[in-house]
This record gives sequence, structure tokens and C-alpha cells, in this order.
Amino acid sequence: MTDQAEQPEPSVPELLAARRAKLDRLREQGVDPFPHAFGGVTPIGDVLPVWDHLEAGEETGHAYRVAGRLAARRGQGKMAFLDLVDRSGRLQLQARVDVLGEEPMARLLELDLGDLLGVDGEIFRSRRGELTLRVTQATVLAKSLRPPPDKHHGLTDVETRFRRRELDLMANEDARRTFITRARVIREVRGYLDEQGFIEVETPILQPLYGGALARPFVTHHNALDRDLYLRIATELYLKRCIVGGLERVYELGKDFRNEGISFKHNPEFTMVEWYEAYADYEDAMARTEAVVARVADACGYDGELDFSPPWKRVTLRDAIAERTGIDVLEHRDQAALAAAIAASDRVDLPTADRTWPQLVDDLLSHHVEPNVTDPVFLIDYPKELSPFAKDHRSEPGLVERFEAFCSGMEIANAFTELNDPDEQRRRFDAQARLAGEGDEEAQPYDEVFVQALEQGMPPTGGVGLGIDRLVMLMTGKRSIREIVLFPAMRD
Repeated sequence: MTDQAEQPEPSVPELLAARRAKLDRLREQGVDPFPHAFGGVTPIGDVLPVWDHLEAGEETGHAYRVAGRLAARRGQGKMAFLDLVDRSGRLQLQARVDVLGEEPMARLLELDLGDLLGVDGEIFRSRRGELTLRVTQATVLAKSLRPPPDKHHGLTDVETRFRRRELDLMANEDARRTFITRARVIREVRGYLDEQGFIEVETPILQPLYGGALARPFVTHHNALDRDLYLRIATELYLKRCIVGGLERVYELGKDFRNEGISFKHNPEFTMVEWYEAYADYEDAMARTEAVVARVADACGYDGELDFSPPWKRVTLRDAIAERTGIDVLEHRDQAALAAAIAASDRVDLPTADRTWPQLVDDLLSHHVEPNVTDPVFLIDYPKELSPFAKDHRSEPGLVERFEAFCSGMEIANAFTELNDPDEQRRRFDAQARLAGEGDEEAQPYDEVFVQALEQGMPPTGGVGLGIDRLVMLMTGKRSIREIVLFPAMRD
């Protein structure tokens, strides 16, 4: 006779069949394996800290109702211990036949790991010192017809974790913590802006003309209108129209969509908060950016190596590029000159063919400056050609009052003293049209409706776009955006 330890592991079809058989048995016993509700549940995380003071073997007589997924089971016969897991924590259960009775005890012991279970019971601390709920009643809440991920190793396959996030959340406590932190980040950003007198608004996601950023859009067709529409690449232009209308302080936190590459910091669908404040400029916008990020870090209990405390370092874009590459972009103000400087440099290796002057400047920034940033820094005072919606610099000809915030090797925010001169905005749109003619697929299209809105009069305004996904990456220490987006875009 073969020893039980040498028996082969059951196949997946056998495991599925066994679970289905248990489902049938529950129904034969008159048990609804998928009941409608189970009210009065207390989160496990609310139970645990209340009884930290209990000594080993101490009883409380205090009853709770908890619910979650069955994660482990030890023992058989007259007494068994089970682990129940919910979003907030893990709690040991003690099941005793003298408390439950023979039939309920047998039913409880036949449950599979992964089954959803609701229990009533009394809290005590076991003789081994573990806080435990002595089960007085158990209710099947959902029969799991597929086995959970391996309980010893968790879910480690990256492709499966991202494609089947529900399994990742089920198996990996770190994944659950990450998305709880994400929710906290969003709550704190909203809280800061609400407290500062900003009004949250909603603008169209389907737009007749995309704008507000330099990016390629997704295009869709509206059948009833018989016209193409674009998924928004930014909320900027609509929010500035709200400023024109007199709302004065507005923000929107939601999804944007850009038809661009996928990388550790790019997902085609991403979350952004943009806020606009009348009577402010980019210096005010820097102060607000520092304040909101510092608040988020404090609320999340950030304890990593980055220093988010204000004030952040400020460096001109010109100086940042020159320090890393030896090239002064403002000394090479046309495409041919800048391309020649890049080709002659022994510190830079970038293609220059079919790249416009603004694209070359952006390439120098993204390839040589951005990856080397650690603690937060504001790069300020950009060339006008890179910034079609930023106001001319008040003291530096050819530049605009713009900053981008960088941290841990990536951009996290972009902001301007907003351009509010409608005639200058028309000229900027014309310049973008010329860049599009030179092959820049990300150039900003001409938006006549927006210019007409500016002709109504927009007050001096400071505006910021802050990437929520990247902010969550910083707070959690994750190095890939796919780790902090629940269901990221994936290749087939």
C-alpha cells in the first residue's frame, strides 16, 4: 500500500470536481451556499487592537460577528483552528464540537480554503497567546469553486498577478495594503483641496477636440452624432473655462487617456488631479504642490528615504540639462544647431533625425535628467516652444513660467502660470500647427472655442496637474505603475 505522503497531488479537474461535489452536498443538507446577506459584521482590524492587553488563556465573554475568507485550517475531530482573513486583518477561529454540535462541526471542517465564511463567537486569548474567536455559529457565505493561490508561496507570477488582480489581492497582503494606501492618497489630495476652498467639478471624458497636453489621443466614434470623439488627454482646457466662468478655484480628479507607450511609469489610462486657482502664479502652484505631497506622505506614514518636506529644490531646465549633458539648449535655438550639438557631444547618445527642436529638448530632459532625480525637485522656466499654454516669463525672454516636479526618477507634476492672453494663445496654436507639419504627432491642435473663452477674460491663474498613480508609487515604494493600478493595460 502506497504511503499517503507519496500520493500524487490531485489534478486541477479533480480539485474542481471535489469542490463542486461539496457544493452539491451543502444544498442537499438544506444550506444555501450563496446567501443574500450577512449583516452586523465587524472588521477583524477593529477587533484585534481592542484586546491587545489580554493575557494567555484569558477569556472576555465578549461576542463578535466577523466574516472573511478561510485561509488555513489545523486539526480535526473535536477541535480545530481556522484562520479567517478580511481586508483589515487575520483572526484565528476555534471550532469545538461541544459548542457547535456534531453536524455544524462536520460541515465547518469540510469547507475548503478560499470559502467565504461568516462566524459568531466570543473573543479569548489561547494558551499559546494568540487572540482567538471561539465559534458559536458558522455560516457559509460563498462556496469557492476554484482553489486559492498557493497558501505557502502566495501568488508570485507577475503576469498572473496583474491580469488576475483578484487573485493577487487574495494571496498577497502587500497588494491589499498598496490599494488601501492608494485610496488614502486620493482622500488626502481631495481633502487638502476641499479645505483650501477648491470646488471639485466634472468635465467631459469624450471630447470633440482633445487638448491640454502634448500627447496622442484615443479616437472613438459616436454613432448617434456620426462623428469621431477623443478620450481626453487632460482636463486643462475645460477647467480653465470654469475659471473664466467665475468658479475661481476648481479641481478635477479622474482618468485621462494617452495613446502612447507602456513602461514602468506609463499606463495608457491613468489618474490625474488638476487644479486651477485664480489670482495665483507658478510660485503659488509650487507651494501648493509641496503642501499636498507632504500632507499625503504624512497621512500615509511614509518612512522611506525620500524627503518630501518643503521647500523643494528649484533648478532651471536649462541648468539641469547643461549639468547632465554639457549642452546649453538656449544657445542652440533651432533644430539644426541643437542636433549638431547632440551629435558632437560625447555625453549624449540620442537620435536627432525627424525630431523637432522641442522634441530634442524633451529627449535630453527625459533621457539624461529625469532618471537621475532622487529627492523632489522643481525644474522651472521652460522654453516657450515646449509649453503652448504657459504665460511668458516676466523677466526671461523666450521662456515661460512653467515647472515640472520630478522625484525618484520620474515626473510627478506639471504646472504653469497660465496663459490668459487670447491673441498670444492664437499665436501659440499656430506654432503648434507648424510643429505638427514638421512631424510632431503630439502637437496641440488648434482649439478655437478655448480661445474664444479666453476672449471673455480669464484672471491671472496658476494651474497644476499632479499624477496620482506616480504619487502612489512614491508612497508605496513601488517601481512599476502596474503595481499600483488595479487592472493595468497588458499585451495579449
